[in-house]
Amino acid sequence: MKVINLLIIVVVVLLSIAAGLAKVMQTPQEMEFLQGLGLNPVLIIVFGLVQIVGGVLLLPNRTRMPGAILVTLALVVSTVLIFIGGDLRFGLFSLIPIALASVIIYQTARATHKSLNTDASDVGST
Repeated sequence: MKVINLLIIVVVVLLSIAAGLAKVMQTPQEMEFLQGLGLNPVLIIVFGLVQIVGGVLLLPNRTRMPGAILVTLALVVSTVLIFIGGDLRFGLFSLIPIALASVIIYQTARATHKSLNTDASDVGST
């Protein structure tokens, strides 16, 4: 199970960083699509940086929860924009990374909860 969780994290990190880099590097397709929806170049770059930061924050255990939340929010915004742009198929496909990021949030919360319960029981035994 740990291998599957690690694989999910790696996939979401790569997706988030790749999507962010496409925005920061102002790739023509990305710029055309997002500017067509009313986003200006500065906002697109900021959005890309948020995606990159979220992906990087997913890597260490310590920052995994804020990273997962940031990545999930960015993925939701991207998916909404895709639906607004009228691409139903790609919009539906874009729900998969949101589900994967949600699994990371769930697993991280569960691990944190277990850790807190273990720490609480250790305090009483000393």
